[in-house]
Amino acid sequence: MQLKASLVRMTILSLSLLAACAKMDHLGKAPSFTPANETPEHVAMLWQGLPVDATAQRPVDGASLWSGERQSLLGDRRAMSRGDILTVVIEIDEKAEISNDTSRSRSGSESMGVPNLLGIPQRIDEKYMPDGATMADAVEVDSSSSSAGKGAVKRREKLTLRVAATIVDVLPNGVLAISGSQELRVNFELRELLVSGYVRPEDISRQNEITYDKIASARVSYGGRGQITDVQQPRLGQQVLDTVLPF
Repeated sequence: MQLKASLVRMTILSLSLLAACAKMDHLGKAPSFTPANETPEHVAMLWQGLPVDATAQRPVDGASLWSGERQSLLGDRRAMSRGDILTVVIEIDEKAEISNDTSRSRSGSESMGVPNLLGIPQRIDEKYMPDGATMADAVEVDSSSSSAGKGAVKRREKLTLRVAATIVDVLPNGVLAISGSQELRVNFELRELLVSGYVRPEDISRQNEITYDKIASARVSYGGRGQITDVQQPRLGQQVLDTVLPF
């Protein structure tokens, strides 16, 4: 019995430690994003790709009156090199509703009676059974069980932001790695916006903008730091107790 109790305690402790490890990542801070450099998208982008036939490229007309440089009137002013800046437009308006209902019921009954069996039940009642008891209904069993479950999820997210991002790397296949941050302080509250991901140069518009849905491995964080945020967060001791306690 003591060994079984010890095993139960060890099992509860192990589950508690596993839950604690899962929550230690955001203990006292916001949950961490999955590193973008470990995603399959990043691995695929590191592939050199097939060689480009130089003879198939369009030659530059040196006698043209119009220059194709970025500083010219007809030049392409979109971000394309490391250190260039582009505008990220974030417009998220999503709505999701999920509803599930589950019900189950079962009932069963069994009965067996021996009111007349050569008079044996009557003799047993007279000699051996106490007053009020009888062998007429020898066995009767009833059982019933039922369960019901209902769940619903409702979520609505709406976010409209614009932030300037910088090209921090150009991958071998031409894909651009971008990263941007923006901070705004009002009184003692700091609003922080972070964005990162991978974009294709051809997805950047003529206005040097790119929308959120064209960013691969997009990571967007919109939050803040300050007195109001500190009050809204549970105390560190409460988070520790919520992490350790299994119930």
